[in-house]
Amino acid sequence: MNKPWVRWVGVLLIVVLLVVAPLVLPEFLNQTLARIGVFAVAVLGLNVVMGYTGQVSLGQIFFVGVGAYVTAYGVNNDWNIALVFILAALIPGIIGLVISLAAARLGGLAIAMVTIALPIIGVPLAKRLSDVTGGSQGSSARFSAAPEWTGLFNDQWQLYIVIAVAAVVFLLTRNLVRGKYGRAFAIVKGNEAVASSMGISPYRYKVLAFTIASLIGGVSGFLYMVVVQYTSPETMSFGHSISLLAAMVIGGAGSILGSLLGGAYYVLAPQLTNAIDSSLTAVLQGVILLVILFVLPGGLVSLPRLWRRKKRGGPNAAAAPVIPAAKNAAAATVAPGAAPDPSTPPTPTQSQEKRQDT
Repeated sequence: MNKPWVRWVGVLLIVVLLVVAPLVLPEFLNQTLARIGVFAVAVLGLNVVMGYTGQVSLGQIFFVGVGAYVTAYGVNNDWNIALVFILAALIPGIIGLVISLAAARLGGLAIAMVTIALPIIGVPLAKRLSDVTGGSQGSSARFSAAPEWTGLFNDQWQLYIVIAVAAVVFLLTRNLVRGKYGRAFAIVKGNEAVASSMGISPYRYKVLAFTIASLIGGVSGFLYMVVVQYTSPETMSFGHSISLLAAMVIGGAGSILGSLLGGAYYVLAPQLTNAIDSSLTAVLQGVILLVILFVLPGGLVSLPRLWRRKKRGGPNAAAAPVIPAAKNAAAATVAPGAAPDPSTPPTPTQSQEKRQDT
């Protein structure tokens, strides 16, 4: 049984590690960790709408791209950085709300087609709106250099920003999915008819989940500009959207920790496959995806649970066979006044009663 102080000690150790790590790690690792944080937030948004609510969304990268473009435009026009952050989250959220008001009434393949259209439309639209987006050449925004008073290098300062913002987003989302809204999401995901019978509007909660996912996508876009400081139409391409979906599945759908693992996969898997053979990157990533799904259908987050199950069951941790006698006894237990199943062999007690009657 876990004691509360053990949990708080663990949280304190994690906080200390997050504070100290940027100061001692080399620049390359700081930049890699910052990118992981950026895409962990993006995967978290996708998890809200797919993992927790069960909607099919293939356009999350579109909202990441919109957040990045809003950030670049605001910085280049000397807007207050706090206002830029708010707009980078709010504008994708409003777009997501408008889209979800129509798309949430659809289901299955129909809503998938609507979300697929977002990155497909977003790329040529970003190229066409060159006065705002910079066209095909993209737009850069340098605003995340470390202030002199901090004494930090740029990579350290950027990682601290990502850690701070991502921690708040993860904490708020955790509280959301563990509260009444999370329970409503789960019921809607399980069975919409049951949700309606319980007074829970599937339409309302689908719209809410999609809007929240869009807001989180916009925050990820802001953090993307903090770290990368450049965006282009390629940022919101459909291929990146599929990669986000794969990262969510591999990390673990419907899991806060799985979102963090998914962000790590999104960043590290291409680096690993490129190091092996750059011409086989897509093939190797597909192999990794298949292997993980075959071994861990619940994603990487289910690995500790599988390990504990194997440890309890020992080397022969297979499902226990059903004992015929127990099965017959369970089948013979019927409600008062109900006839037993004719396919069930009579128990000794039933046979004795029949002989007494004769």
